[in-house]
Amino acid sequence: MIIRKAEEPDIDALILMRWEFTLEHQPEVRDDYDLFVTECRVFLLQAIRGDRWHIWVAEVDGFIVAHVYIQLIDKVPRPGRITYPFGYMTNVYTHPDYRSQGIGGQILKRIKEWAAEHRFEFIIVWPSEDSRDFYTRNGYTLCNDPMELIC
Repeated sequence: MIIRKAEEPDIDALILMRWEFTLEHQPEVRDDYDLFVTECRVFLLQAIRGDRWHIWVAEVDGFIVAHVYIQLIDKVPRPGRITYPFGYMTNVYTHPDYRSQGIGGQILKRIKEWAAEHRFEFIIVWPSEDSRDFYTRNGYTLCNDPMELIC
């Protein structure tokens, strides 16, 4: 298995995985696939070419079987300390045929190493009820719930 950052040739696989991920959890979604592909391709091109999003993938026998998206969030500088960004983790997905094999945990381990190298202050994730045990096994702890304003 290879754990690496996504590259432009991975975009078609990432689009399909995002579609499958959504339908797995929201089977009632009936969006136009072609419209979704167009929007997602633009996002992924910008993300891969930019420096704010970091998409990590696990590749097995030449196929992407899992991915994790991290968005860097800059903090406002504060006097008396150096300010480092934090990471927002989202779209964590492993293809059903490859679950419960430690792949997701290995990606999270590599991301933790990378985040330490880049001096992130922390990484946040909003887990589903089903995924809380996975994150706990991989060193994540529950924190106070954020507040939101729906616009």
